[in-house]
Amino acid sequence: MRKVALYAFADEASADLDGQIAALLRNGLDGLEIRGVDAENVSDLAPEKVREVRRRLDENGLRVWSVGSPIGKIGAGDAFAPHLEKFKRLLQTAQTLGAAHIRLFSFYIPQGEPPARYRDEVIDRLGKCLELARGSGVTLCHENEKGIYGDTPGRCLELFRALPALRGIFDPANFVQCGVEPTAAWEQLHDFICYLHIKDAKRDGCVVPAGEGDGALPTVVRAFLAQGGTALTLEPHLTDFAGLAGLEREGETSGIATQRFASADAAFDFACAALKKIVNAIGG
Repeated sequence: MRKVALYAFADEASADLDGQIAALLRNGLDGLEIRGVDAENVSDLAPEKVREVRRRLDENGLRVWSVGSPIGKIGAGDAFAPHLEKFKRLLQTAQTLGAAHIRLFSFYIPQGEPPARYRDEVIDRLGKCLELARGSGVTLCHENEKGIYGDTPGRCLELFRALPALRGIFDPANFVQCGVEPTAAWEQLHDFICYLHIKDAKRDGCVVPAGEGDGALPTVVRAFLAQGGTALTLEPHLTDFAGLAGLEREGETSGIATQRFASADAAFDFACAALKKIVNAIGG
């Protein structure tokens, strides 16, 4: 019996909920990290839509593991009050969906400026989110992302030590794209990691199927499972799916894999097979 639960950003298979459910079921996944549904970002879903999504997923035996929110993907100096209001709505969304986690980021640092200048502001903002989430049953999980304060292991550690309730999402591809060796990052951060994002990349920044890049996915997954990790979220980025452009900082682009797939579904299925190959080889 599989000891690890497999989830995915199913909006990479289809923009609509029907297509996402079909992709999850045909690949035997446990559920999703919800990010986009029916061409809307999860942060924009109306309460009645959220309830509909929960009902449809329940009917198909699927769960929402985490809310893949855009919280923290604004500039460290941008107005925060409207963003905090968005977080409040997302917290309610997570509770309605039965999601135990919300993914967030630690704010874009203005290019050319030292991240240390924004350390206190970043910690204060994340602390406000954590205070709102206290007692909700929802754990806030920080993802290492290019260009944000926590894009290096050292600055991630600063956040985790300053904010004990904050947990981590380990994304090997993002570290590769930041010029960081993932195994070295894992050694520094593993005590704080809640779950993994399964995305791989070459050192030139190109995203590739899990196990084909420089993200050391087999090593990292093995170490994660060995320390009792229970959940992996697949984030393939193998094709130009609806909403991809909105995930990047203005002026930046994602390094899409050199493989060419006939459809988003085909790319998603290929990514699922690559992940299962790694997990099966480990015995997870």
